[in-house]
Amino acid sequence: MRLFGFEITRRQKALSQVPVSRGWWPLIREPFAGAWQRNKEERLDSLLQYPTLYACVSRIATDIGKLPFQLKAKDANGIWSVVENPAYSPVLRKPNHYQIQQQFREAWLLSKLSQGNAYILKERDNRGVVVGLYILDPCRVLPLVSDSGEVFYQLYTDNLNLLPEDGGQLIVPASEIIHDRCICPFHPLIGLPPIAAAHWPALKNMRILRSSSEFFANNAQPSGILSAPGAINDSTAERLKTYWNENFTGSNAGKVAVVGDGLQFVSLAAKSVDAQMVEQLRYSDEQICQPFGIPPFKVGIGSIPAGMKVDDINQLYYSDALQTHVEAMESLLDDGLKISAPLGVELDLWPLLRMDPSKQADYEAKLVGGAIKTPNEARRNFDLAPKTGGDAIYLQQQNFSLEALARRDEQADPFSTTQPAPSDLEPEEPSDEEIEDQARMLALLIEKELTSAEHA
Repeated sequence: MRLFGFEITRRQKALSQVPVSRGWWPLIREPFAGAWQRNKEERLDSLLQYPTLYACVSRIATDIGKLPFQLKAKDANGIWSVVENPAYSPVLRKPNHYQIQQQFREAWLLSKLSQGNAYILKERDNRGVVVGLYILDPCRVLPLVSDSGEVFYQLYTDNLNLLPEDGGQLIVPASEIIHDRCICPFHPLIGLPPIAAAHWPALKNMRILRSSSEFFANNAQPSGILSAPGAINDSTAERLKTYWNENFTGSNAGKVAVVGDGLQFVSLAAKSVDAQMVEQLRYSDEQICQPFGIPPFKVGIGSIPAGMKVDDINQLYYSDALQTHVEAMESLLDDGLKISAPLGVELDLWPLLRMDPSKQADYEAKLVGGAIKTPNEARRNFDLAPKTGGDAIYLQQQNFSLEALARRDEQADPFSTTQPAPSDLEPEEPSDEEIEDQARMLALLIEKELTSAEHA
């Protein structure tokens, strides 16, 4: 059968399943045997409810979602400029029927960060040109390898991505799938997500928060215990509790209590282990940030190191957490859409590394003053209309070339402001062309004189 303009095989002989048990993120994570039957399993969706883990995943996905696709071409001078191409620009602008390009990039990264793999199915028209890109559910895709080393993908029914309900599954060649994956420590086709490394610290903190929530919801800890040396009946105990609450709690806290008959009040203070809960949570939060490459202060943990500016923070965040995903997405789109040189897909980093207006103005002024940019190019970054004469490079008149300065230094007095007198100037020797012109003129004069003498 054919789907999206390419052949689909229902059964393919000599295809072996890729071992995904070690690299594939399971649907259910059991903390101990039988936990799933007792409703104590830890699912990925519940683990993502932990704030720090959610912040790491969403921060990377949404930030890359803010970087628009740009189709660029390199000219003869090696300069890249944005262009339009009818074969590639439409699918980059609108990848599919239910997602804009920002949602498409976010879904791409969410699949990659949570499952370790992102599968993008291509839709082709009758000409074989890719006109649609669909993010597949990674739990419904299975890589296959043939005896000859060819890679195929087994796809299960997915109505949203237009996979028909015909037998429940399809097998497509690797040429119709864009496969982005994290590091592959166990198999080259199976990526291991950063959530796998952040699983245990996130699980520990999740259980701490769950225990605290249940504890405070039940209001299990009394402020203290009033005890007597012997047995007392219920009416006496209730009377003593009422007396104590009315006279020594709330606004009366801190007053001197006079009790008799051996009554004692023991206050229940927080244990040292309970006091260290915040430190335990913070330590595990920092461990969660490590696999994602995110500085902890970027997700609200701790404070920004002294001396770091906003630009330094964004540059550190880009190089450690985002750059590898950006480069992978650009290269995979070039390869998947068969975009060859001099064209290429780039993600515009300007929305991420945008500076504050005052610093940007200083930056653009230095580029214009240093003859690197034209005034109109700088004005364009501030959404200002071009001005007449603004497309030229300007330099100040007092700037001289090194050759001109060298000729100046060869003079007897390089810094003299007076010009030498004409008599002091050495006569210049005539050039060969000047000598030939003088000889030619002299010959013409002689010939003219001889002609005049003959007529006389």
